[in-house]
Amino acid sequence: MPSFKISISTIFHCSLERAFKTPMLCDISKVHTGFGIMPRITHCTEDENWGKPGGSKKVFAAPSIAFKGGESSVDTVLERIENRYWKIQVSDFKAWMLNFTTFTGEWATHELEPNRIQIDYTYTLYADSAWLYPFNWLFARAFWPVYMKRVLENVRQMAYNEEPYQYQ
Repeated sequence: MPSFKISISTIFHCSLERAFKTPMLCDISKVHTGFGIMPRITHCTEDENWGKPGGSKKVFAAPSIAFKGGESSVDTVLERIENRYWKIQVSDFKAWMLNFTTFTGEWATHELEPNRIQIDYTYTLYADSAWLYPFNWLFARAFWPVYMKRVLENVRQMAYNEEPYQYQ
């Protein structure tokens, strides 16, 4: 099964707690605002245990060029190490995603000094078909890093603005 690992890093100038909690515990519709073929996320359901290892949520997206709108995927928290590391899985895609089957996201925080936090943001994209490898490669190497940078900047602004947490 082909896989593609994409990583980006940056520095956030906020508290460690804000840098750690904001991407996972705030309003996801403000994190994933859409870009190109990626639809914007509108809301989640069945999210009572989100933020805890094993917790999941159904994610819903607006219509886009590649998606009719509605339920788009399921997110699951695989690991949470407080103020250090998140690992999530995005799966059960409801739209065709170039035969990608699972995305695994990681968000690591490292306090360099108070209010200076290094963020290491990684996604591994898994596909189940070798025959689409050139398209998977192009999506993973050309489009996905740009999308991740947009998400990272949305999270940065939310952390700086102290967006309220929706989950524990």
